[in-house]
Amino acid sequence: MHQNTTNQAAKIILTGDRPTGPLHLGHYVGSLRNRVRYQRDYRQFIIIADAQALTDNMNDPDKVRRNMIEVALDYLAVGIDPTLSTIFIQSQVPELAELSFYYLNLVTVARLERNPTVKEEIRQRGFERDLPAGFLTYPASQAADITAFKASLVPVGADQVPMIEQTNEIVRRLNFIAGREVLVETAALVPEVSRLPGIDGKAKMSKSLNNAINLSATADEVTAAVKKIYTDPLHLRVEDPGHIEGNVAFTYLDAFDRDQTGLQEMKAHYQRGGLGDSVVKKRLEACLQDLLTPMRTRREEFSKDRAYVMELLKQGTQKAREVAARTTDEVKAALGLSYF
Repeated sequence: MHQNTTNQAAKIILTGDRPTGPLHLGHYVGSLRNRVRYQRDYRQFIIIADAQALTDNMNDPDKVRRNMIEVALDYLAVGIDPTLSTIFIQSQVPELAELSFYYLNLVTVARLERNPTVKEEIRQRGFERDLPAGFLTYPASQAADITAFKASLVPVGADQVPMIEQTNEIVRRLNFIAGREVLVETAALVPEVSRLPGIDGKAKMSKSLNNAINLSATADEVTAAVKKIYTDPLHLRVEDPGHIEGNVAFTYLDAFDRDQTGLQEMKAHYQRGGLGDSVVKKRLEACLQDLLTPMRTRREEFSKDRAYVMELLKQGTQKAREVAARTTDEVKAALGLSYF
């Protein structure tokens, strides 16, 4: 995929963060790190997908509302600059819901059910066939979020790539109906480390599985979490050779250790024996504390004035709505729905 980081016309929109709980290290490696990295080179829109969060939280809408500001604080804490990026609230841009309505006519139920991301999330939540219709159709909502801003690049984890593919299917279908290019196709920006396992060794870090390290974690919470991290169950004695594959401590070090040369030396030592898990975890804790301490400080500062944060969101939402409204008008015209 060609990435021209000097092209100011290129746009990024991020659709994966729903305000159902605090953001964690998995979110950071999955796309947050790229959002910070590229915000000076691209025009960036960042969505707080509160409406999408209701697709599986309608029984507790207050939870979504409470966590909306927490997600915004996490964005600011990791280094998202509101003067460079437009942060907005999904539910306050009604044009996105309107686009979703049109897009639902461009995709079949069978296609939605085949979407690997949707299938996996349905399995994780145990919905089976008893699932909200809004949850099944949220790929159309994500397509609206992306296309409303004509995003050419979307930072996502590898598990979200099928959502980008389905967005492009909708784009091509609408453009075919219109007989011209109304919407633009987008590309996924997938980081080298796009998913972190949980501290318990399970496949995915998730707040619902209680195996995550939150970006807002205190120093003591980080220490406690690192002590619980799954390593090599066969590494019973220090002198025993250890295994790297499946060892969560080393997976995290691969993602966060800035001294990769030193890390490779540690891996070799661990594999030949003579290195205890406590030494590995001590190195990991130092890396995580170094990463999270400045985030924690920025978060505390922004938390002191939540009214200011809400004003930032209000301003960002107004900007986002202006852009989304223009795209919506273009889509309506393409479908022959402009009467006045």
